[in-house]
Amino acid sequence: MADRYIPFTKVLRDLPASTPFVGPEALERRTGRAFRARLGANESCFGVSPKAAAAMREVADQVWKYGDSESFDLRRALAAKHGIAEEQISVGAGVDEILGNVVRLVVEPGTTVVTSNGAYPTFNYHVEGFGGRLHMVPYKDGYEDLDALLAAVRETGAPLVYMSNPDNPMGSWHDAATINDFVRALPAGTLLVLDEAYIEFAPQAAAPAMDPDDPQVVRMRTFSKVHGLAGTRIGYAIGHRDLVTGLDKIRNHFGVTLVAQVGALASLNDPDFLQGVIDQVAEGRRDYEKLARRLGFRALPSATNFVAIDVGGAERARFLLNALQDEGVFVRVPPVAPLNRHVRVSVGTPRERAIFAEALEKVAADMPAETEDG
Repeated sequence: MADRYIPFTKVLRDLPASTPFVGPEALERRTGRAFRARLGANESCFGVSPKAAAAMREVADQVWKYGDSESFDLRRALAAKHGIAEEQISVGAGVDEILGNVVRLVVEPGTTVVTSNGAYPTFNYHVEGFGGRLHMVPYKDGYEDLDALLAAVRETGAPLVYMSNPDNPMGSWHDAATINDFVRALPAGTLLVLDEAYIEFAPQAAAPAMDPDDPQVVRMRTFSKVHGLAGTRIGYAIGHRDLVTGLDKIRNHFGVTLVAQVGALASLNDPDFLQGVIDQVAEGRRDYEKLARRLGFRALPSATNFVAIDVGGAERARFLLNALQDEGVFVRVPPVAPLNRHVRVSVGTPRERAIFAEALEKVAADMPAETEDG
């Protein structure tokens, strides 16, 4: 058998073995303990719409069937919601899958792609997985630096640039006018991936008007956050008809399950539940801001379902990450400087927020001294 081998591509052979995130389940297996508060993955701790739960239960005995390969009913409802054509929407198994397919549309081995250093790592994972080369620009004062992103696009000739609005991991956001100016300034032939996974939690002014006739923008939306359907894996892209046609050429046509489609449609039709989640998240963000002030930290303004708390240095953030894990609280720290001076914590239920507050107060007293450079 020594002369037998797997014929990996050169791209694959050159990639290190890696994953974008270490999940909470993996951490629990390592420690042998379950988390008391799961506040690191930006899931919705407020559950799912009762209408969605009921709809999914009703089709549980029908999962012998594939889901509708066109997600027709859901796409029709989404088109009506956004005032666009069904042909301008592509549904996929979460934004992560759609990101990979968009990268596949335009990235060949050696293609340069622009993003921010510290932005959503799953996008980077796809770019590298298809042989692209990442060109990263730093954040500026906790925001994605649109001027720097644009300059990098012009310098490299990149056909693809990524940004999230509101941003993950910082929770910051740009207003619609600023986003529109950025889009208008893009060189011809550059596609913007505008990841709006958290848009429901943001001020209305953060969302540009829908214009899927522009071939240089694809917008990503998800049912994982405000809808609480992360475990079903379902999201959608809004873009030019030609882009959606391109996605149809390569997407997994049966990748979105029947249960996911039914649950997403029912949740979409339960606006009162969704508004309740938004209101509870806003209350939770205020709780975190008060907690941070009380402990001498600074909570960054957030338009998402999480808050980034500046704890005064990267060493201190890493200490708190590990100490909180020992206390049964799962949070995350952004991976790169200067973002890594923050602890990012999802907004939990009142009970989970109380667990987090108690644990943070307990471990904060033993933190290393603050450092000037973070």
